[in-house]
Amino acid sequence: MERLQLGSGTAAVGVRSAVAVGNFDGVHRGHKALVAAAVARARETGGAAVVLTFDPHPARVLRPDAAPSALSTLAQKEELVTALGIDRLVALAFDERLAALSPAAFVREVLGSMLGARHVVVGESFRFGHAREGDARTLEALGGREGFDVQVVPPVLHAGRPISSSRVREALAAGDVGEAAQLLGRPYALDGRVVRGDGRGRTLGVPTANLRADDQLLPARGVYAGRALVPSGEWRTAVVNVGERPTFGGTGLVVEAHLVDFTGDLYDARVRLSFHARLRGEERFQSAQALVERIQADVRAARELLPPAAAREV
Repeated sequence: MERLQLGSGTAAVGVRSAVAVGNFDGVHRGHKALVAAAVARARETGGAAVVLTFDPHPARVLRPDAAPSALSTLAQKEELVTALGIDRLVALAFDERLAALSPAAFVREVLGSMLGARHVVVGESFRFGHAREGDARTLEALGGREGFDVQVVPPVLHAGRPISSSRVREALAAGDVGEAAQLLGRPYALDGRVVRGDGRGRTLGVPTANLRADDQLLPARGVYAGRALVPSGEWRTAVVNVGERPTFGGTGLVVEAHLVDFTGDLYDARVRLSFHARLRGEERFQSAQALVERIQADVRAARELLPPAAAREV
């Protein structure tokens, strides 16, 4: 991955680069269509297939109080687009200087001078330049002057509506991780580091890994059947709780996972949790024993939904 700032020079992406441009937050099925178009054109011309994204998300600079939570980290974006055949991910630092560029200046300085684009791929709703003045039609006109052509990819539909990052967020906010997976083309996943908790799960016979998640949107509070990618590279069936642990008077939101039939110490390890199905909402139990019995029922449900340990996520 190449991180650049405006004016930092030319990215070494090669000649005849085909560039897909966007935020690519979540790399959902609509984004994958853009990437596929760029890869196909690059293979036709012998050039490099490039994804141009922005870090941080423009909303965090332009309207930080209303900026949405991220669906994917920059590292996840790189992993996902690389798997789709992209040769390079270019993360352009989004700051006030970049935000102030006119559409013509953005095309000239970024797509032209910085990337040497010969083919640019965008979605129908693409906007760029100061105050979002430019759209796909503007890009086509300016591209002709700069020496690249533009491909506008129509939206990918799900249930009759365009797939978008906003729809994914709505599904996660409702706890509908199945709908989110349909939009993304894969289960939603959080990355993070395992930190020490209060050890209560172990004393109850259901030890949990407490995840300090990276800067990503958390699904709605509740209990989920999922999988955990452990450092060995193995995916383990897991019961994942997102909530405050009200039975024990918790007040802070936590993400904790019980890995089914797993023994070992994950403290300080990097772990990925994927969310496959919502088992129930957050509940307050009258006793620790009642909680344990419900967790055991959750484990049985997770076993039925998701077979034990898999070498790869499915």
